[in-house]
Amino acid sequence: MPKQTSSIRGKGCPYGSHRAAGGLPQPAEVLDTRLPIHSNEILIDVELLNIDSSSLRQISEECDGKLDRIKSRILEIVRRRGKMHNPVTRSGGVLVGRVLEIGNDYPAQGVVVGDRICPIVSLSLVPLSLTEIKSIDLKSNQMEARGKAILFESAVFGKLPDDFPLPLSVALIDICGAPARLALMAKPGDTVGILGAGKAGLVSAYAAREMVGREGRVLIADIDRRMLDDIASCGVADAVIQVDLKRPLDALHQIEKATSGTLCDIVVSVTNVPDTEGAAILATRQKGRTLLFGMANTFQVAALSAEGVGRDIEMIIGNGYVEGCIDNCFALVRRHPALRSVLEKRLLV
Repeated sequence: MPKQTSSIRGKGCPYGSHRAAGGLPQPAEVLDTRLPIHSNEILIDVELLNIDSSSLRQISEECDGKLDRIKSRILEIVRRRGKMHNPVTRSGGVLVGRVLEIGNDYPAQGVVVGDRICPIVSLSLVPLSLTEIKSIDLKSNQMEARGKAILFESAVFGKLPDDFPLPLSVALIDICGAPARLALMAKPGDTVGILGAGKAGLVSAYAAREMVGREGRVLIADIDRRMLDDIASCGVADAVIQVDLKRPLDALHQIEKATSGTLCDIVVSVTNVPDTEGAAILATRQKGRTLLFGMANTFQVAALSAEGVGRDIEMIIGNGYVEGCIDNCFALVRRHPALRSVLEKRLLV
C-alpha cells in the first residue's frame, strides 16, 4: 500500500481555482492535471467511473451505441479537457478510487491512504487523466477505468459501505442529492410528482413517501414501461404514468387525471432527456415548487416556459450536495428491502 507523502507544491485554492486558470473548475474549459499534487489536495487512483445518465445517453447516441467508439469519445474528452465534462450536456458523473496521497495541509476528514472513496462532486470539475477504459456497462452507466484524479479540499466524498456491492454504492452516491433535497421540501399530505423512473426517480419516490405519509400522494411519470412496472411492484407510488415527457400537454392531461385536476405541490425532474422542462412546469400547481435535478434540464427553457404558461411557481435548481445526503441515502435503502431489490435487479443482473 502506498504511503502518505509530503507534496512538494505549495497550498492551492481550496476551491481548485489554481487548476482552472483562476476561475472555478466546473465551468472551466480545461483543468490542469499536472503532478505533484498541492499540499491541500488528495491524489486518487481511479478504479471506476459512473457517468451521469444524461451524458452517457448522449455519447452513446452520438457513437451509435458502439462500445469502442464510446470509450474513444470519453478518453478524447478527458484528454482535451483534463476532466470528464461532456461538452454537449455540460455534465460529468462521479468516480471511485483509492487514495494514493494526501497533502500535508489537507483538512482531516477521516480518510487515510488506501481508503476507497467516492467523491460526491461532479467529474465535470475534477482534474482527471485516464490511461485506459477497460469495460463499459451501459445499463448501469459504469465503466472500469484506470487513471489518476485530484480532489480539492472543498470536495465532499463518501467511503463505500461494506454491506453494499460496489456498483450499487456508486450509483447511490451519484444520485443521493435528489432524494435528500426532496425530503427537505416535502411535508405530510403533499402530492409529489416525479418525472423520470430511473435510479434517482425510484429512490426519490421512497424519500417522498416517507415524508408525505399515506395521506399524501406520490406519482411517477416516464415513457419506459419496464421501469414503471418495477416501481409499481414496490407499492411506493399511488400512480405510475406512462407518457412521453417531451410532450408537455400530454403529460399535463395525464397528471390532471391522476390528481383530479389539482396537480402537484412539488414536482421533481430527474429525467435524462432534454425538453422535459415544460412537463415539469405544467404538472406543478400555482404557488407550488418545481425541483429541476436532471442534468438534461435547461434553466433558460424552464424560466421562460414558466412565464409563458403563467405559472407562479418556485423553481429550484437541484444541488447534488445536501449535508448528510450520502449516509441518509444508504439508510433509506436499508429501510426498504423492496427498493434495494429493484436497484440490484437494474444494476447487477
